[in-house]
Amino acid sequence: MPDRNALLRQWTVLRCLSARRHGVSVEEMAGDAGVCTKTIRRDVAFLQQLGFPIVDQIGEHGRKRWRIDAVEGLLNLQFTLEEAAALSLGRQFLEPLTGTYFHAGAQSAFAKIRATLGDAALKHLEHLAAGFYHSARGWCDYSRKAQLIDDLVRAIEDRRMTAIVYRSLASTEPVGQYDLYPLSLIYWRGALYLIADSPRHGAVRTFKVDRISEVQVLQLQFPQPINFDPSHFLAHSFGIFQKEGEPVRIRVAFRAEVARILEERQFHSSQRLTRRRDGRILAEFRLSAFEDFVSWILSFGPLAEVLEPPELQAEVASRHRDAAALYSEETSQKTRSSPGSNPRRMGR
Repeated sequence: MPDRNALLRQWTVLRCLSARRHGVSVEEMAGDAGVCTKTIRRDVAFLQQLGFPIVDQIGEHGRKRWRIDAVEGLLNLQFTLEEAAALSLGRQFLEPLTGTYFHAGAQSAFAKIRATLGDAALKHLEHLAAGFYHSARGWCDYSRKAQLIDDLVRAIEDRRMTAIVYRSLASTEPVGQYDLYPLSLIYWRGALYLIADSPRHGAVRTFKVDRISEVQVLQLQFPQPINFDPSHFLAHSFGIFQKEGEPVRIRVAFRAEVARILEERQFHSSQRLTRRRDGRILAEFRLSAFEDFVSWILSFGPLAEVLEPPELQAEVASRHRDAAALYSEETSQKTRSSPGSNPRRMGR
């Protein structure tokens, strides 16, 4: 497994080199990354081996500075028309991240492609891109949180303790302040989530970026958990929520009407399907958190029956009863209030 600390540090080095076209010293890069100069020299050598066009030059007072060689490297990048169309198409998937530097970089790159191509090529490019539509309904707008997100990314890269002002969905208080050790940002179903080690909770927790109103990156640096990997952290989650402890076996019987939906997609890495003679599907999962899974099961209505564990079965049954009672009450009220209705005659 790659060293996540090294990857984030090398990403910091590349961003530093890209932002300072006149070059940057090893000492400056070490200060940005919060490591010693020996580590930075090793990172630069490694990135050069990978093919990044990083060169050195002698500046004032004989000091060596490093920069990206645009003439020999980036400016020589050439794309075919189909490659440019693919970049244009991929830009659609970054629209939900409007306001972040990822989106800004994509917009800038596409602007350069448009400036280089002629009218005929642009027209063809638009036709190619129009053949694929990305529906992004329900995504969150981060255009007003660009600085906040950039601060969180910087805190993750530099391993800095961060103070946030946060209002959770279930919070009874207007706001709450948390001191966190930010570990990763996760994009899930059109929204960004921050995974952070929370000293207040004594555990790694998930915070929705939309509910963060303020971010302050502090000077205190923290040791990142060894080999922390978001994919491993969420391995036993059905979405973004996770709980500590061993995963629990879940068994659900799906009616034949939705069997193909189950067979067409891999909803979780632990998913195991068994088709029965009557056409039903017996699905098994191993999860440690049920929040996202309950919502998914409820979307199937009476076409999905939870067989185990008992606590999940009870939770889903309770949700169905509450919904049935709600609609039953609304139907009864509409019947009583409808013009011409006669409760006495209906009672006979």
